[in-house]
Amino acid sequence: MEQTSGDASDIFDSIVLLDETLCQEGFKDGYRDGLKTGEEEGREVGLKMGFQVGEELGFYQGCVDVWNSLIQVDPGSFSSRLQKSIQQLRDLLKKYPLLDPENEHVQEMMDAMRLKFRIISANMGVKLEYKGYPKSSKQGMEDM
Repeated sequence: MEQTSGDASDIFDSIVLLDETLCQEGFKDGYRDGLKTGEEEGREVGLKMGFQVGEELGFYQGCVDVWNSLIQVDPGSFSSRLQKSIQQLRDLLKKYPLLDPENEHVQEMMDAMRLKFRIISANMGVKLEYKGYPKSSKQGMEDM
């Protein structure tokens, strides 16, 4: 049995069509799986980063609260310049957009708080620094 040139082109057309169909199905499957995986990974990263930001903001807020308590007990405990810096840090903390993480100014605000905190610490003559949540001693031993 001899095949005509029309039969041969029909066979190649069906092979090309099958290949394109399989490529499209593979792309759709991969895209769907990628969206699902990307969403899950994005949620995990967002939760982790949100926790870290909240932790740092809480550290600064705790320091401001302690300093303000000292000022209430003994108004002369800090210079007026230092009290003004503490007030400015408190204002920065209040303005931080906790419920708007996509705010374009979030990083600028965090940088301003870090700088203000360093200035306050330096003016007090103490070395306070936020280094993140301390790991348990068991975790510390595993890292060695």
